[in-house]
Amino acid sequence: MILVLNGPNLRRLGTREPEVYGSTTFADLADLVQRTAADLGVTAEVRQTDDEAELVGWIHEAADSRADVILNPAAFTHYSYSLRDACAQLPGRLIEVHLSNPAAREEFRHHSVISGVADGTIAGFGTGSYVLALQALARP
Repeated sequence: MILVLNGPNLRRLGTREPEVYGSTTFADLADLVQRTAADLGVTAEVRQTDDEAELVGWIHEAADSRADVILNPAAFTHYSYSLRDACAQLPGRLIEVHLSNPAAREEFRHHSVISGVADGTIAGFGTGSYVLALQALARP
């Protein structure tokens, strides 16, 4: 099982800054993840929350079940040390994903507190970032 966890505002995909994030909705993204996972022979569960504590709880759940995680921490990327500390406890693999390329955006987005504890980061490929992450985790 791969947990695909998404942070704040991602449920607003399709209407939130389409010039940055595109017109794909969150439902479309969840469907793409499910179809890609099935094609790769793995299972994935997609979740989204605007609540930092809930996201930390899901990371703890992943740690306890030894699940691999694809995480789009969204705004939490830049300042959530509680999320970073939870991610550091994961025995499974962690891939940080972003739809846009944070390094090509505003300066406050250039630093991730998550990437230092992630196995890899994939950014800037829109929903394709999730596909690439799933492909990486589908390999043993």
